[in-house]
Amino acid sequence: MDTNLAMRLRVAYLAVHRRTNAVLAPLGLTADQFVVLTALALSEGVTQQELVSRTGSDANTMSAMLARLEAKGLIRRRQHVEDGRARSVSLTRSGRQVQRALWKKTASLRAELQAALPRDMMDSLVDGLNQVALAMNLPGSAHRHREVS
Repeated sequence: MDTNLAMRLRVAYLAVHRRTNAVLAPLGLTADQFVVLTALALSEGVTQQELVSRTGSDANTMSAMLARLEAKGLIRRRQHVEDGRARSVSLTRSGRQVQRALWKKTASLRAELQAALPRDMMDSLVDGLNQVALAMNLPGSAHRHREVS
């Protein structure tokens, strides 16, 4: 059933999000901020638009989040070298240290998540979620319906 899939995706996402927020709250950061810091740790100097794409966020939310991270001294934004209209985002030294600390702090949560399913099922789930994300981001996907046989 279509609503069951959407509901299960939402429930699973919110469960992980709430647990991650609870782990990070004592450090004064959120799950969403952790995602951005980790995306930057994996690829320095990306544009804000690339971060939007990599994290599944929207441009307005990303802009506000980056402003908060910049105010905390965890990231820096500069004019992009090749595209003067774009802004390049990088971790500061402090931001890199905080990201590493957050990564360690969430290790048990990530291990618990990995242990939720056998490896082959987890691999299939990740592949399936990638396919869902691609399908939902295609132009016109809101108008596409699965045919009932």
